[in-house]
Amino acid sequence: MILDRGDAQLHGTATGCGPTVLLLHAGGEDRSVWAPIADILEKHGLRAVAFDLRGHGDSSGQATMLDAIADDVTAMIRHQPTPLVVVGASLGGLAAVASLTDTSPDIAGLILVDVVPQPDSARVRAWLDDRGLRDEHPQLVDNILAHGTEPPTIAVPVLLVRAGPTSPLTDADEARFRTTTPTLKVAHLPTAGHLIARDTPTALAHLITDHASYWLHLNRVHPLGTADT
Repeated sequence: MILDRGDAQLHGTATGCGPTVLLLHAGGEDRSVWAPIADILEKHGLRAVAFDLRGHGDSSGQATMLDAIADDVTAMIRHQPTPLVVVGASLGGLAAVASLTDTSPDIAGLILVDVVPQPDSARVRAWLDDRGLRDEHPQLVDNILAHGTEPPTIAVPVLLVRAGPTSPLTDADEARFRTTTPTLKVAHLPTAGHLIARDTPTALAHLITDHASYWLHLNRVHPLGTADT
């Protein structure tokens, strides 16, 4: 599938039938990283949709501004059957959070893979520099790290999946995020590095399946906005 964004053509793949789970990859990766996870979701009656973010994989356009990627995510959501669950890894997670508004009733839940909004900028920049990860999209990294100072309030259910000791996240990041996200739940995959979808795809797939299936069922019984989740 191709989503025309005017200044970018976004290429995506849909796997399976059933309620939709939108999969957003990390910076420097592409939608193929989700393939083994999509296969597991399909076996559990879920439809997995994965796009290459702009400037990644087969998608055109420039990956220089978080707001542009967030707008792309909003367009992806609008072109899918709802309700759906959004899963975002690293850059994909930041774009997912930035795309959410108080008028996003079609999102049954959000899974953030080793990322939280507004982490400590200096520490993250040093983490990226130590691994040579800032060179590929330096303008985008600078834009993200300057993208506000207060974590947003997220009304939908949220699962944060944290990696092992090489993760850029800290307990302080999690605690700060929890203050504005009362629905937050946390799962740990201690043998995974930051790119959890690549390191431990089966474990991540089962976390996604369990939470997405529950949230989507809950949304069918009590649509968001009509009952507490």
